[in-house]
Amino acid sequence: MTTVQSPPAPPTAIRPRVVARAGLYAVLAANAAAVTYFFADAGFGASNALLVLGRLAGLYGALLMAFQLLLVARLPWLDRRIGMDRLTSWHRWTGFGILWTLLAHAVFIVFGYADSSGLDPVNQLVDLAETVEGVLRAVAALVIIIVVGAVSGRSARRRLAYETWHFIHLYTYLAVVLAFTHQVAVGTTFTASSAATAYWYTLWAVALGAVFTGRLVLPLWRNLRHRLVVSAVVPESDDVVSVYITGRDLDRLPARAGQFFLWRFLTKDRWWQANPFSLSAAPDGRTLRLTAKAAGAGSAGLRHLRPGTRVFAEGPYGAFTALHRTRAESVLIAGGVGVTPIRALLEELHGHAVVVYRVAAERDAVLYDELRELALAKGAELHLVTGPVHPDKLAPAELARLVPDIAERDVFLCGPPPMMRAVLGSLRELNVPGPQIHFERFALAG
Repeated sequence: MTTVQSPPAPPTAIRPRVVARAGLYAVLAANAAAVTYFFADAGFGASNALLVLGRLAGLYGALLMAFQLLLVARLPWLDRRIGMDRLTSWHRWTGFGILWTLLAHAVFIVFGYADSSGLDPVNQLVDLAETVEGVLRAVAALVIIIVVGAVSGRSARRRLAYETWHFIHLYTYLAVVLAFTHQVAVGTTFTASSAATAYWYTLWAVALGAVFTGRLVLPLWRNLRHRLVVSAVVPESDDVVSVYITGRDLDRLPARAGQFFLWRFLTKDRWWQANPFSLSAAPDGRTLRLTAKAAGAGSAGLRHLRPGTRVFAEGPYGAFTALHRTRAESVLIAGGVGVTPIRALLEELHGHAVVVYRVAAERDAVLYDELRELALAKGAELHLVTGPVHPDKLAPAELARLVPDIAERDVFLCGPPPMMRAVLGSLRELNVPGPQIHFERFALAG
């Protein structure tokens, strides 16, 4: 397969992920400072310290909600540099930050007013909801956020289907709208000055605009432009299939080897399902290819797709690309069907590469013939490692034997989570620097 590639950029000491992460932290810190300034500029105007703390907590909660929207917007610039899995992790912890700041806001405000009025906290809350505009909406927003937080816990998340969890999460957008209208109605800081009002309107407009652009406008525009369709379905083994997809102007689709899309195949029984599958070949400007193992109803159904089926794809997503290289030479470690982005990366990467492919038995080595041909054409070393899980065939001593200079190379890793955890431990024991280790997990937020 011939790939369309620009000349390779030399590895650089300037890490895109560090730049993007520092930029996000700087944006959050600058806005936290702005929120604090506008709060102080408006004057405390409260009869006790509980009300002051409650109002400040509410403002920080609103800021975190806006930041949360930016994290889930799937903006290409951020996603290519940080990766959806890491953005999703930040999204999760930011969500818990929102939960606790808004709970603190509610508790401090209710107890603060109760201290002044002499009412008990429950009756004080009822009184505020009945007499103050926007408070009832704030209570509804907080209830939604508590429910979303409860189903986001690890134990609850494991018990829910992704579609159910995602549907519940969509109510977070309703909570954002309710919280914003509450802030407009009763937020003294919001209306304290024209500058404060302009700041908050701008903040929410940018956050909501990012979501609208990244989650709706950009996917719709790309799919209207490229008009993707299935061109061929090729079984690779009894439980693995490759799907070839064509469309218009694919040379203008900014996809790179190692990235993935959320694929929707527009048939009667599949149009509502979005499944993340990596590209298993470097984009060549004419065809996209995904290769998947039957691990559930979504992936198993790929075998029955027919050529001509329309496709709606969101992406490309992921930071598992050559953009993050720091060394001229590399090691590519794949486990099972995790070979798909590794095979695509091998096609794109320049410089000497060593490929280590771990499977239980040789018959499980999907795309092995292609890997062997690519390795031969590019002068890469290819090691097929087979056998049971124990003993660990990718323990530190084994990796050092296969790749003696592994600490001097970039390492790209993709495979089942237990294997990835074991290999990451081996790499740490071999003193491979963290910036040289590249991996990504499929993780969908919001």
